[in-house]
Amino acid sequence: MNHTQLHTLFVQISLMLAVACLFGYLMKRLGQPVVLGEIIGGILLGPTFLGAVFPDIYAALFPADKTIVTGMDTLLKVGMMFFMFAAGLEVNLSHFRDSKWTIISTSLFGGVLPFALGFGMVLLLPGFWGQTGHPMLLALFMGTALAISALPVIARILMEMDLLGSRVGMTIMTSAMINDLVGWVLFAFLLRHLGREAVGGNIFTALALVLGYALLTLAIGRWLLRPILKSGWLFKNWPGGLLTFIALLIMLAAVGAEQIGIHAIFGAFLVGMALSQGHDPEQEKTINSMIQPFALNFFAPLYFVSVGLKANFTSQFDGVLCLLIFVVACVGKIVGAGLGAKLGGMLWREALAVGVGLNCRGAVEIILASVALEYHLIDQRIFVALVLTAFLTTLLSSALLKPLLKQ
Repeated sequence: MNHTQLHTLFVQISLMLAVACLFGYLMKRLGQPVVLGEIIGGILLGPTFLGAVFPDIYAALFPADKTIVTGMDTLLKVGMMFFMFAAGLEVNLSHFRDSKWTIISTSLFGGVLPFALGFGMVLLLPGFWGQTGHPMLLALFMGTALAISALPVIARILMEMDLLGSRVGMTIMTSAMINDLVGWVLFAFLLRHLGREAVGGNIFTALALVLGYALLTLAIGRWLLRPILKSGWLFKNWPGGLLTFIALLIMLAAVGAEQIGIHAIFGAFLVGMALSQGHDPEQEKTINSMIQPFALNFFAPLYFVSVGLKANFTSQFDGVLCLLIFVVACVGKIVGAGLGAKLGGMLWREALAVGVGLNCRGAVEIILASVALEYHLIDQRIFVALVLTAFLTTLLSSALLKPLLKQ
């Protein structure tokens, strides 16, 4: 990368952080999740607005230079690994013991119904999805994308509303954790199967590798890494060394994930899960204080601004497709999770709040859509529809949760 290319890359990063800061602040003032402002900033900075209104300026700021694009893509991928590690740290299944039947029922119905609707709409309405060489894999992906929730965004919304410790908040969080874990395993399997021509093997081998890798990573974390961190002897007086050690674990997990043909961010998520809630509370606070601020306030804004830069939300906008995906997503998750919570013993108002909370797709669905676009499983139209669904469901959850839970 020469001087000019490096200069352009730094200008792009500066602009992306600037719009993330500005629009994130505006969303914060409006009581909405910051991630929504970051996406809006990216759309305004991207081909949808700046590229359409001032094409020469856009071409100068974001030239079609392969070296620059590769450099930015690498930075975003590394950032996403740290972000997903931070998301994995939020997984705490200890709440499961307290309300296990409610959580089992909510997770089951809140995962199965949207998955079935997403899977079915691809097979029953083939004309909406364009030409695809993997119709069954696309159906599995859409089912997974609609079944999953956005754990980090849900956690942020519940914390801002002071609902995280409530019965409804714990049910939403724990059910989201279970749905996200199952969803990531399914998505990792899809990516492994899409890359089968490079790594070989049949569908059962692919599934076994994904599950085996997940179990191996969690086992190593529980029986080897947790005791090392809990003892505190290795990094007792060396917090910087702890950060280096965590970064090494993330990179090794990413190497292993890529080696078996799945995306690196799945490995980072598993490492976060493996290290969550299993070490000294003071050290846990240290890990969070070092990893989360940088992951959530530097890498994450860059990534979500880049979402707006990836597609033209005007030329690639398909209103019917967007409406179909949004309606199916909302019906599947709100009805499924709400019914599950009601069957688990909650009042109807509480159950509806659980369904609305779990309907938040936010960051996670955008990440899934971005990776699926990278693997050419979906086209730009579907990508735009999924991003808008993630945006609108997050907005809906944020707007409706508080009124539903008001005494």
